[in-house]
Amino acid sequence: MPATPDIRPVGDLPNEIGKTAARELSYNGIKSLQQVSEHSKKELLAIHGVGPKAIAILEEALSAKGLSYQEP
Repeated sequence: MPATPDIRPVGDLPNEIGKTAARELSYNGIKSLQQVSEHSKKELLAIHGVGPKAIAILEEALSAKGLSYQEP
């Protein structure tokens, strides 16, 4: 059986969000913190594989770049 590719976060998304969250964000066209900042937490949590832990890690990374989630 072929090995599953090790999909790591792309762009400037932090590795700490994990492979599943990174893959699902990428599938949804979100490949950078700037693109993350164009969404609300609720929108991102609706993406399969993106949970509260990934949201908290992304929030910290956004803050470090002077960005934040969209307000609902």
